[in-house]
Amino acid sequence: MSCLMLNSCFKDEAPNTECDILDAWVGDEWASHFNQPTDMRISDVPSGESTIVFTVRWNDSIPEMPVFFNLTPGATIEPASGSVHDFTKGPVTYTVTSEDGKWQRTYKVAFRGTIIPEKNYHFEHAELNDKGKFQVWYEMPSEGVRNDIWATGNEGYNIARPNAKVEDYPSVADANGYKGNCVKLTTCATGSWGRTFKKPIAAGNLFLGKFNSRYALTNTLMCTEMGIPFIKIPLKLTGYYKYKPGEIFTDKDNKEVPGRVDEPNIYSVLYLNHDANGESVVLHGDDVLSSPLIVRKAIVTQLPATDVWTPFEMIFEGTTPIDEELLKMGGYSLALVFSSSKTGDTFEGAVGSTLYIDEIEFTYQEEGQP
Repeated sequence: MSCLMLNSCFKDEAPNTECDILDAWVGDEWASHFNQPTDMRISDVPSGESTIVFTVRWNDSIPEMPVFFNLTPGATIEPASGSVHDFTKGPVTYTVTSEDGKWQRTYKVAFRGTIIPEKNYHFEHAELNDKGKFQVWYEMPSEGVRNDIWATGNEGYNIARPNAKVEDYPSVADANGYKGNCVKLTTCATGSWGRTFKKPIAAGNLFLGKFNSRYALTNTLMCTEMGIPFIKIPLKLTGYYKYKPGEIFTDKDNKEVPGRVDEPNIYSVLYLNHDANGESVVLHGDDVLSSPLIVRKAIVTQLPATDVWTPFEMIFEGTTPIDEELLKMGGYSLALVFSSSKTGDTFEGAVGSTLYIDEIEFTYQEEGQP
């Protein structure tokens, strides 16, 4: 009787409705095309991610190759996992169908060389995300290949305020830049959801890297995956900003802190993206300024409130020797962060604090220069 009851339970279990790619990887026989063995596998693909990008050697030609996938239980994928495709013509689109056959998601899988850093970033390119909820930024370098290198916390804000208008998100594009378009970052209230989870504000931010919404309810500092592989040594960064602090500064309990005035934050670090054991490393909000893997660091210490476009500058400091061969192989990553509230990562700040950013310019160390 027990066996019959157990069998009945199995039969009555509803088919899975999830249709996600969990992991993607390339076989070991293609290792010569990658900088590091860990670059051949992308694990724990964020649930909100619809693009999967493998990074190959910066001067490498991309061959036809198979990509393999681990999916949510019962899901299927088309084209099939392990099928061979020509990625030189651009991303290949894969469709994942849930076990019950009622739900589908599409992913674009691409290969690109280690990004050759641009000297200038103008923030001219922004578009709605694939669900039409909020804006995302990307770069179109001189060679004409789109680079999705920028991320924001907009996806996290969407969890708190799913019905918010595009223009009411913390990170939005603005047409009134120093030149052309710019980025407008605003500290916003997260409503009843935020008060319940002691996350009453969301600072507007923009950073090099990815946002992983998987940790939005448990460990928000882990949501920000800071940095992209970089093959140049930064010496200096300049740009233009405007800033106005909000009127009332509050703590994580949404209580006013009398006399405290909000501040913006701009900083950058260059760090080793593999540890001593060869394991891939990405910095997050909890260690992006403190990790022992950091070799260069730059922070803007003074950003006074101003309603006119004002220049800023920060110098990269640090004396740790940098391995130029490892640098060419993409062994270092650069994190760059802009935020409308300096302590917004701990949900302290002033609603309405607004930071505008435009016309970022890097100065890099020339090859062979000490």
